[in-house]
Amino acid sequence: MNNKDSAYAGRGVSASKDEVHSAIANVDKGLFPGAFCKMISDPCGDDGFCALMHADGAGTKSALAYMYYKETGEEDVFSDIAQDSLIMNIDDLLCVGATGGFVVSNTIGRNAHRIPGSVIKRIIGGYEECADILRRYGIDITLSGGETADVGDLVRTVIADSTVFCRLRRTDVIDCSDIRPGNVIVGLASSGKAVYEKRYNAGMGSNGLTAARHLLFSSVYRDKYPETFSPTIERELVYCGKYLLTDELPGASGITVGRAVLSPTRTYAPLIKSILDDSRRGIYGIIHCSGGAQVKCRSFGRGLKYVKDSLFDLPPLFETLSKCDISRRELYNVFNCGHRAEIYCDGCEADRIIASAESFGIDAKVIGHVEASDSDRNKVLIVDRFGQYEY
Repeated sequence: MNNKDSAYAGRGVSASKDEVHSAIANVDKGLFPGAFCKMISDPCGDDGFCALMHADGAGTKSALAYMYYKETGEEDVFSDIAQDSLIMNIDDLLCVGATGGFVVSNTIGRNAHRIPGSVIKRIIGGYEECADILRRYGIDITLSGGETADVGDLVRTVIADSTVFCRLRRTDVIDCSDIRPGNVIVGLASSGKAVYEKRYNAGMGSNGLTAARHLLFSSVYRDKYPETFSPTIERELVYCGKYLLTDELPGASGITVGRAVLSPTRTYAPLIKSILDDSRRGIYGIIHCSGGAQVKCRSFGRGLKYVKDSLFDLPPLFETLSKCDISRRELYNVFNCGHRAEIYCDGCEADRIIASAESFGIDAKVIGHVEASDSDRNKVLIVDRFGQYEY
């Protein structure tokens, strides 16, 4: 396997998470085994409801925030890390139809020798700021506190994780096992500027950061910030790009490459709430293209072939990544490449969803459709101007 085919695996990360899936193969899948998130019986004892508890975080994006802060002195990047941590949970929960009643607990772990209290204050403030934005759009969310721990023996810089709980009427559940041949796939853009965003979002989200950091950024950071990468990674795979953090992103004036990768994970919560409040009819699944990116959908439904033959043009950040040491095939398996959420629906619902997205300043389009697979095994076919890639 050459570098172009192992941009993620060679750096100690798995896009497919095969070992994780194997470890949980026999674990109870909950009330709706085919849904995007595991749902359990309502702890309040109401058989009309189910409950969800979801945990995720900003991942290695916080290591990049640390580097950017050290290079520029700009602490505000850590406010966005809190949004990454929160939205990676909220937007997963959207996929089963949950649009409110969220209760959040967060966990921040830091190396106190490198991360001062002012940075922790920024992260905590970032949670509050993100929650305030969601509330302005009718998303009921409560921050219940959390834990901040000094764990320098375990954490080289800082990590920001969250756990979110909510209840949901069983009749409102969107179950990805309902995705079927004939559905169209509406993609919701990950880049641009939504009406509730403060600035241009380059679209990275919080997946693929290990690959992005090392593919894009210069080897000058290899010796300067050894605390930002694992010593188990082969040296030639560490920070092997050509950009400095403060270089301008090609094709996108006014934003540095560092700030582009650090763009806070866009939430689709206001948009999805608006769509589902209007009608849930004709919507068979929602998928958050997180781990696994454009191949994430392969894990849902049975005997399906997901055909994505009209993707968004690559936004500048992903176009820049495509010119790094990564194959086109892996690019789609690691990075969202322009859209980070997909709605599976009847064709007649697509125009309504696209119009709603546009009202929020989010580009949307039909990016593909669902066919029957030639076996029980799900498949994904991606077609672009360079070729076809089957997974």
